[in-house]
Amino acid sequence: MNRRSFLKGATVTGAAVVAGGYGFWSSIAVHDEPLTIDFAIVKLDKLLAQPLQNLKKEGAWNLFQMFTHLAQSVEYSMTGYPEHKSDLFKQTVGSVAFSAFQRKKQMAHNLGEVIPGAPELLQNGDIHAAAYRFKQSLIHFAKFEEALQPHFAYGALTKVQYEAAHVMHFNNHLKEVHMG
Repeated sequence: MNRRSFLKGATVTGAAVVAGGYGFWSSIAVHDEPLTIDFAIVKLDKLLAQPLQNLKKEGAWNLFQMFTHLAQSVEYSMTGYPEHKSDLFKQTVGSVAFSAFQRKKQMAHNLGEVIPGAPELLQNGDIHAAAYRFKQSLIHFAKFEEALQPHFAYGALTKVQYEAAHVMHFNNHLKEVHMG
């Protein structure tokens, strides 16, 4: 990160703390952040450094389910998604959607929708284990040198595109996580 980006991020973070009073969240979700696996891991570690009983999750899923879903998505990029949208969908709607997400550096999708064909998300489980699985999937992805599998909706993505997609996906789900 260059000095200007760091200072800009620090200024935005500081303004959010003063104006909104939510120092925790401003340190987790700065808008102009790099879409890299390393940055996502730092963000995940900051999130998990909080007492879990203080984290509140809105939406259809709990934290265990969210982390499991995020891990599945990263893992499937390396092993293959169980089901795919049609090639026509991937070449039109999927491609356009991903391009828009990349331009905006943020994703918007149904945060309660499972990956097509993925195993049903269990209702309960160890949140730390699910978060660890997600973290390990990110680390494995960063080191992965084999051919990546096509995304079920976006089609073929480069490693850089997939990295951005995984981080934007994580960021999108974090919008439902708050300090309580």
